[in-house]
Amino acid sequence: MFFTICKILGFDPLFLVNEGKVALFCPPTEAEIILQAMHSHQYGRHAAVIGSVGEHSPGRVVLKTSVGGERVVDLPAGELVPRIC
Repeated sequence: MFFTICKILGFDPLFLVNEGKVALFCPPTEAEIILQAMHSHQYGRHAAVIGSVGEHSPGRVVLKTSVGGERVVDLPAGELVPRIC
């Protein structure tokens, strides 16, 4: 539903405000240890690995879609949704 509304309104959900989140980059060998530590806190109980860094597309961020495709995530263009914080 959220993605449908975004599409109708012309918003890219990747560039909307989403406070209270963190993206953490770490060596793959440390990911499980870090996840366990995050899961032990009430605000980190839903922490998950959502991506990886590889040599597939150097210098680019590539999103794997839910239907199996790939999408290059470019810098936002045009007017951004205002930040109120």
